[in-house]
Amino acid sequence: MRGPLLTTAAALVLVAVSGGIWLTRPDRLDAAALDVPAGNVERGEAVFWAGGCASCHAAEDAEGDARLVLSGGQAFPSDFGTFRAPNVSPHPEAGIGGWAFTDFANAVQRGVAPDGSHYYPAFPYTAYALAETSDIADLWAFWQTLPPSDVASMSHEVGFPFSIRRAVGAWKWLNMPDGWTNAAEGEAATRGRYLAEALAHCGECHTRRDALGGLDRAAWLSGAPNPSGRGTIPDITPAGLDWSEAEIAAYLTDGFTPDFDSAGGHMASVVANLARLPDGDRAAIAAYLKQVPASAD
Repeated sequence: MRGPLLTTAAALVLVAVSGGIWLTRPDRLDAAALDVPAGNVERGEAVFWAGGCASCHAAEDAEGDARLVLSGGQAFPSDFGTFRAPNVSPHPEAGIGGWAFTDFANAVQRGVAPDGSHYYPAFPYTAYALAETSDIADLWAFWQTLPPSDVASMSHEVGFPFSIRRAVGAWKWLNMPDGWTNAAEGEAATRGRYLAEALAHCGECHTRRDALGGLDRAAWLSGAPNPSGRGTIPDITPAGLDWSEAEIAAYLTDGFTPDFDSAGGHMASVVANLARLPDGDRAAIAAYLKQVPASAD
């Protein structure tokens, strides 16, 4: 009797292991999805600022042209450890200068490294997954114009079991989006949704997370604890933000609230990014935010 039981147990273990390997495998973009025209540098610069790339990958407190040096190093604390932004400059050894466009697109939109390992979701690829691949091609074209940096990337400070990268594949299975979080009515709000949900990844900060670190999309943009442990990140749905569309657009331009307070912390960098976009894009984000439904609670 013991023989058949052991055989059955071994078969179940094999099925479980095989299922785990399949579930946590790297999910790359289809080759057909990457068959897009060569990127445009000017359009790519707009995607760069909308996507907030410098906010994370430039040195902390970098200003002016120094924000284009993506040497990394900034620390991002979380309940799972502290993540460090890597050097993603075009340097061939210290950065990503040896990558092809397919490597870049799979990293940005699937969170998969060229060697097949998973990036931690401190990198907001769950938002960038919604972006048009043509925009990623434009971004890649602009990336080639950035200055290289030979600064070595710093290691994440993440303990067991979160240090098991393969497990991030299961996290992705639970949390990669299958579409937009909210409906949008009108051309402006639809553009604003694209900017806010995909490129600017507003939900990464303004939406609370579940126990596994996934976004609680039922509470989209309704505020969240600050990962630093200091205060909260505000509700920017109409239930928590009673500014007019014009006031929201103005804040995203100069960082001043209607009460003449000013943006601080990481939001100051977000404003510096969005201020580089056309006026119509900031107005579009405002139009979208006015349509976001309040959280149920």
